[in-house]
Order: sequence, then C-alpha cells, then structure tokens
Amino acid sequence: MKKDDAKPVDKQFAGKNKCIVSFKQTNCASCHSQVAKDHETSVHNSARLPVNCSKCHADIHKITSIKNNKTASAKLCSSCHEKETVYFKSVHFKALESGSKDAPTCTDCHNKHAIDKIDNVSNGRIFHTQACMKCHADTEMMKRNSVTTIAPKSYFESYHGKNIRLGYPEKVAGCADCHSSHSILPEKDSNSTVNSVNLINTCNQCHKDASDGFAKFIAHAEPNNREKFPGLFWITVFMNLLLAGTFLFFWMHSLLWTFRGFAEKKQKRNAEDFSGKDKPPASEVIIKRKVYRRFKPVHITLHLFVVTSFLALALTGLPLKFNYTSWGKTLMDYLGGIGSAGLIHRIGAVITFGYFLVTLGMSIRFLFSKKHSKQPFLKRLFGPDSLFINKKDIADIKAMFKWFFFRGPKPSFERWTYWEKFDFLAVFWGVAIIGSSGLVLWFPEFFSYFLPGWIFNMATIIHSDEALLAVGFIFTVHFFNTHLRAEKFPMDFVIFNGQVTEREMVHERGQQWKRYQEEGITEKFEVKKPTPLGWDITLRLFGLLAVFTGTVLAVLIFYSVITLGLH
Repeated sequence: MKKDDAKPVDKQFAGKNKCIVSFKQTNCASCHSQVAKDHETSVHNSARLPVNCSKCHADIHKITSIKNNKTASAKLCSSCHEKETVYFKSVHFKALESGSKDAPTCTDCHNKHAIDKIDNVSNGRIFHTQACMKCHADTEMMKRNSVTTIAPKSYFESYHGKNIRLGYPEKVAGCADCHSSHSILPEKDSNSTVNSVNLINTCNQCHKDASDGFAKFIAHAEPNNREKFPGLFWITVFMNLLLAGTFLFFWMHSLLWTFRGFAEKKQKRNAEDFSGKDKPPASEVIIKRKVYRRFKPVHITLHLFVVTSFLALALTGLPLKFNYTSWGKTLMDYLGGIGSAGLIHRIGAVITFGYFLVTLGMSIRFLFSKKHSKQPFLKRLFGPDSLFINKKDIADIKAMFKWFFFRGPKPSFERWTYWEKFDFLAVFWGVAIIGSSGLVLWFPEFFSYFLPGWIFNMATIIHSDEALLAVGFIFTVHFFNTHLRAEKFPMDFVIFNGQVTEREMVHERGQQWKRYQEEGITEKFEVKKPTPLGWDITLRLFGLLAVFTGTVLAVLIFYSVITLGLH
C-alpha cells in the first residue's frame, strides 16, 4: 500500500491534523515460516509456474482454514488444474463424499505447500508409486475402508515392483501407469483403465504387441489364496516342497559326509602316527605319478560354458530375487543397471540353451549310435558309462549312509557316482523348467497369442523358485561334493584339466579301475603329456574365482533369508 493511499484510521483524528498511517506490503513468512520454507522448494515457486500465497489465499482478510476440508482443498486446486477435475469422478472422491476421512485428495498426494517438481519419467513414477503405497500399504487404514492390501505386496513381487525397489523406475510400470493418476475408477466401471474392455489399451502403452491373452495376466495375484487362485496355489506348494525336500536331503548328506570325512582323516592320521610312518609307502608314491584322462576336451569346454553362463545368470538374477536387500541393489548398480543386467542374463540364457543342445546331442549319440557302442540300448542306458540312475547307485546310497554312521565301509564307485548323476540329470530338469519359463517371460507378447494369461503368473513363480533351487544347490551341495569336502578342499581340478591320478582312481573309483583292468584298457586312458603350465594356472585361477564367487553369493542368500526372510 502506498503512502499516498493511506486513509485515517479513526474518526476522532479528522480535521487539520489527520493521523496518516502507512502500511508495508504483507510478508506471510513473518508468521508462517515453515509454510514459507516448504513453498520455497515447491514447483509453485519456480519461474515456469510462479504461484505465490495470494494466488490460493486471495483475500487475506477472509482466509478460512481448509485444513480439514478436503473437498474445498480439491476445488481450490482444480481452479487452476482444470485437466485434473476428472478427480471428482474418481473412486477416491466418491469415498470422500461418502464420509471417509482417509480418502485422498490433492494435498494428500502432492502435499500442501512442498509440492515436488516432477520433471522426468523416473521421478514421476517413483512419486506416484510412493504416493499410492503411503495409503494402500497401511493395513489399518485399508481395513477401516474395506480395501484389500494385496496390491502393494503383489506389486513388489512383480518384475515392475522389483525394479522400482532397485531404483530403475524408468524401465517398468508404476501404479498410475495402469490405474491412471486422477481418474481412478473401479475395475467394473466401463471407463476404468483396468476394465477388461480397456485393459489391452492400457497394456499397449508399454507392450506394443500385447494381445488380449497378454491382458489376462493377473496383475495382483495371490498365490497363497487357494480359493481364488488354485492353480497358482498348488504350483507354489509344489515348488516349496521341491526346495525344502532337495535342500533337506542333500544338506543332511553334506553334513554327515563332513563329519565322517574328518573322522576318517583323523583315524588315518592317528594310525600313521602310532605306526611311526611319516611318509606313504614307495608304491603309493609311484602310483601318484601316473595320470589318466577322465574328461575329454569337449567335456572341459562344455563345463567352462556351464560355469560362465551359470555365474552370469546368478549374478544378474539374484538382485531381482533379493531386491529388498542392500547387496541386491549394490550388485545391480555394479552391473550397470537393469538394462545391462538383462542383456547379460539373456546372453547367459542363450549359452545355456547352446550347451544343453550339445549335451542332448551327445547323450542321444551315446544311447543310439551303433558306431559309439555295439551294446543294446538298455545296457547302454543302465550300464557303468551311463549317467542314468541304475541299481548300483541305489546300493551306493545305502552303503554311503552306512559309512556315515560307522556301520560299513565306504562304497567303491564306478565311473559316475550317484551325486554326479544327480547333478547331470538336474541340468536337464533345470534347463527344461527354468528355460521354458524364462522364454515365456522373455517373449510374453509372442506367447500371449496362444497361452492363457495365468501362464505368465505361473512362469514367474516357477522361474524364480527353480532358479533359487539351482543357485542354492550348486553353490552349496555341488561345491561341497566336488571341491569343499575334506578329501578335495579347496578345489578338485579334474574338470578343468580332465586328468586324475592313478591313486585317486583306485581309492575313489575302484569299480571303474577294476573294470578297466579287466578289459585291458587302462593304457588307453593314460596321459603321456601333461597340460601346459600356463593353461593349468589360468584354469585354476578361474576355478577358484568361480568357487569364491558362488560361496559369497551363497552366504549373502543365507544371511538375507535368515534376517529378512524370503519375499
């Protein structure tokens, strides 16, 4: 107010000597300091959108509080934001009209004065997802309003939610991408973005080639709800039993072996000390010098592909599985983000399919090629050179458990032990299950043309749980059986150079050694020329790095499951 515009403030001063009072421009911050601070960082205090106090609070002499009047607040905002007037038709405003004090309005999501600037897709997706979760993850609030809380839980169990949690929102859909921001309507409403009629258009925003089948994917499924989703329920039960049963048996097997192995080692040491033997007999020294070929170059090469691809798949897949952990996010960031990790994961998958097909071809050749063997099919399938389970394996398992409990000698094995056969056959099971479910998730638009929508929910469960089973088994059971048991620690190098000493053959695979001697073919497998030193060192370092990496990942998995649970 200008000085010249000042007027008398009291009639008693009318006359020659008028009392003139000068008013300065009002500074709201002098009283409303916190509001001023909030407004200072608000998008309303920007050059693009300058909105000062009087824009919303026009007449400072008639200001009435709308703090508890959500309807008035929404109408005030809509006086400028005309496009957002669709809010007044939304399920949220209808709840507000029906008397719900929890129903959100503009200021519940955007705040009153500290209104965030949303200047890119990532910020927007994080903002609206967090805004939705603020209420929908509140169990008590949802219970008061008879709203289910399955949406937040199921969302963060999805690929979309996991990426949001890992910090890569630009790659996936958030709540508002499917449900819209302001015109949120019930699913049954024909104008709703998630109504069955409109759902395909909603999906097409991101998945351009999505079909009607794709839109039938159950976005917020409850796998633990037997009544609503019996198929998902039973596949979840099956996978849980498979995980529990496999780990229970083989971890028990490993623990018993650890105890028995150390006990036997101590017995041998005590026996040597008692007899005064400090060195092994000369005959054993001679035996050590003879080396035989156990694996061919093709087997070694295939195993290198297996190790490389498996580690690639584990390193890129585990951050998604354990997205709620700090190490999961750190690992994903280290890999370059979800885009880079996804590319590496798919390359690993292609390599896996490649070595699987080669192995399948070799197996078919072994079983059916007459050039390879003149034995009949069944003898090849159940014979000593086959990786298929036979009667001896059952007998070896029984004998091994007797040995564990000091009730019999350790069994003498053939070319393949029962745990090696399990490892081999598990690859066929694993690649078939993980591979098929992975392909469905890799190309969902394509498969949606001839598969029902719920298949994608089932594929997600199977792929995740079977992958966890594979990783957990390889990094604990396989590592123990092959490298970490007392007889082999810290690593059995045979799979990297294909060679085994005669002493190892005699002590560990006595039945195979006996058969080779009877057939007179031991010299056929004797290695005359050792592998180059540089090759040996390189592969040893690679093997140790692989074992170390897998062991670290196994420790992180155990720690996360014990402290945070399995989400």
